[in-house]
Amino acid sequence: MEKYLLIIGIAILAFILYRKFTVTTDENIKNVNAQEAYELLEKNKNVIVIDVRTKQEYSSGHIPGSKSIPVGEILSRISEIEKYKDSPVLIHCASGSRSASAVRILSKNKFNNIYHMNRGLVGWKYKLK
Repeated sequence: MEKYLLIIGIAILAFILYRKFTVTTDENIKNVNAQEAYELLEKNKNVIVIDVRTKQEYSSGHIPGSKSIPVGEILSRISEIEKYKDSPVLIHCASGSRSASAVRILSKNKFNNIYHMNRGLVGWKYKLK
């Protein structure tokens, strides 16, 4: 019996973590992994990349051409990126949780083409600046 309770507990925890690190409630949001994000950036030079990590994390290495807007500042700085509401916007952080919060903010502010790198830079194998 304890074995079944443990399995059920692990399944519930996995579901909670999955929901926390992915954003799937809006048709304008696409969850992508690092490989898919890289391919998107290679195919479409008009993608706006927003890095929502801290300034210190950003300065330690970031995707070339990305904008640093820490998640705690994204709402107060939304006017800086409003002109990109209809452009493809790739949001990422280190592991995917902070960027999920940023994606929700952008979605509420009518951004129409959001790509969420749902595991963050953890899987990024490409050059950083």
